[in-house]
Amino acid sequence: MARWPVPLDSVYEAIAAGSLEWVDLSHELSEATPIIELPPPYANTPGWSLEQVSDYDERGPWFYWNSFRGSEHMGTHFDAPVHWITGRDGDDVSRIPPERLIGPAAVLDRTAEVAADPDYLLTLDDVRRFEAEHGPLPSGGWLLYRTGWSTRYWDRNAFLKSDEHGAHWPGVDPECARFLAEETEIRGLGVEQIGIDAGRAHELAPAHARATGVVGVAGVATRPAVLRVLGDVGALAVADDLTDLALIAGIFGVGIAVSISAIAVPVSRVAVSIS
Repeated sequence: MARWPVPLDSVYEAIAAGSLEWVDLSHELSEATPIIELPPPYANTPGWSLEQVSDYDERGPWFYWNSFRGSEHMGTHFDAPVHWITGRDGDDVSRIPPERLIGPAAVLDRTAEVAADPDYLLTLDDVRRFEAEHGPLPSGGWLLYRTGWSTRYWDRNAFLKSDEHGAHWPGVDPECARFLAEETEIRGLGVEQIGIDAGRAHELAPAHARATGVVGVAGVATRPAVLRVLGDVGALAVADDLTDLALIAGIFGVGIAVSISAIAVPVSRVAVSIS
């Protein structure tokens, strides 16, 4: 596996040669954006809505703008460590230094397993096999867990799959989440589904509590952060891809909607921008 840092001169050369490939890993926000609904007695957030303020008319003849309403945790978004109770003393979005959100990422593909079992959990054995083949997870970087779930995004019933037995979407085994937070040097975890916990997480100790609520080694981030509802990370091609991640945010919050794009460059390296 190629290693970080990716030399800037290779990026400049690729720009000059026109060989960069821009990959959008984000989903649009709209009234059709699927949003998780918690059972009573828990409170729920509103869905996405957009209200026009003016459109070059009497409300504002020189400008067009809108206001919006929705959740911090909808669409493609970022979970700050303080989002979960086990990370309640951690950083909110505005306090995470940008340098902690820039680094390489590896793509771990389990689309076949998820196709066979929508309740599939990423396990510690999965990660160890990946490392045995490709080397250690990138220090100061991110693990992107590919499930193929992003293809369901615009079909709410498929994305938030449920039946008489409960909700069904893939997730991360709690012990695997603990391992990623405590025994690796990654800064965060990215997934395509609604969250890192499986749909049947009510039957399990939540992975959230272990991934966001445990102090990471090397103090890379006070606690690992989480990117949720990514687009198809398979567009980054192979596990050997490297990815630059960067988040720009200056507001208080426990999460924030983000736009994620990747620039693929030669020699199995890519750069991703989150804004």
